[in-house]
Amino acid sequence: MIANKKTAETNGVSLIRLYLLRALYLLVIVGLGIVQWPVVIDHIVHQEKSWELMEGVVACMLTSFSVLSILGLRYPLRMLPLLFWELGWKSIWLLVVAFPQWTTGTMNDSTWETASACLLVVIFPFFIPWRYVFANYVKKRGDRWR
Repeated sequence: MIANKKTAETNGVSLIRLYLLRALYLLVIVGLGIVQWPVVIDHIVHQEKSWELMEGVVACMLTSFSVLSILGLRYPLRMLPLLFWELGWKSIWLLVVAFPQWTTGTMNDSTWETASACLLVVIFPFFIPWRYVFANYVKKRGDRWR
């Protein structure tokens, strides 16, 4: 009975795939913990200069992403939309902003630095259990509207 319950909860997603997802969430947590958290904490502690609008937005969004990724360690399948969001915005940014600049030879150091960080997203599709995604986000009936 317990084995059936576990299989039903994970819809046939293997334990290895769940650990791979957890490793991906952990990579996000550690990576942003090293890069983003010191920036946010330093800003909170010192507040010597205010952030530009987008600088503040990006810092807060990435910090929030790292915090939500902690839930991904416990609920790797339930938190998949978080990975979809990351995969989506980085892919769009790479295609719409970085790629045209790269192909025309107009990419500056700042854009190259951001593109390099965003390129990590290429590993995401290898970690995401696409059969589960198809079964639960495409084929499965959505929640009722009323």
